[in-house]
Amino acid sequence: MTGNTLSGRRAQAARNDDAILAAARAVFIAEPDAPIGEVARVAGVGISALYRRYPSKEALLATLCRDGLRRFVAIAEAAREVAGPWEAFVEFLRGVVDADVHSLTVHLAGRFPPTPEHRELAVRAGALESEILHRAQRAGVVRGDLESTDLPMLYEQLAGIRLGDPERIRELRRRYLDVHLAGLRSDAAGYGPLPGAAPTQAELGARWNRPAES
Repeated sequence: MTGNTLSGRRAQAARNDDAILAAARAVFIAEPDAPIGEVARVAGVGISALYRRYPSKEALLATLCRDGLRRFVAIAEAAREVAGPWEAFVEFLRGVVDADVHSLTVHLAGRFPPTPEHRELAVRAGALESEILHRAQRAGVVRGDLESTDLPMLYEQLAGIRLGDPERIRELRRRYLDVHLAGLRSDAAGYGPLPGAAPTQAELGARWNRPAES
């Protein structure tokens, strides 16, 4: 077997993998309970080609979630370098919402067993998120009664906007993120303190627990 043949096969395998992951994102973001065969159909590959790369639906979901967590960390690390605390906070939230990271993480939670890498990435993501928020609060530009555990609830609300084509969805999510941002500024505290308590880490973490088999 020649080197050119091997290179050609590797290139085809890489193309197949890209197609599978793109199809999986589209299929499982729309319907997490969709069968894995639907991913193969949308990707235009045979089911055997899919199973050679991902032996189960759980393995595919775990990969999507890992990629989403990596993307979240990259967005947060980039936002952390922005000079202004408010600008960094806005850059971070817009990056997370635009990338639809929530749909690749919590939206898929409980459907596969998290790995140590998932947990490490989640811890890193949470630390960066808290750092960006607390920096903005120390600068007096974000209301002080906002907790870092409140932010995932904002992502969840905005990820629920699925009206129209992708460009329209992006536009609407940006619109309503700006509504949220107006209420997150420190001068919005004139409306009074936030009612109730922020979600606990235990409440947020419970969503990653796999449901018991019936």
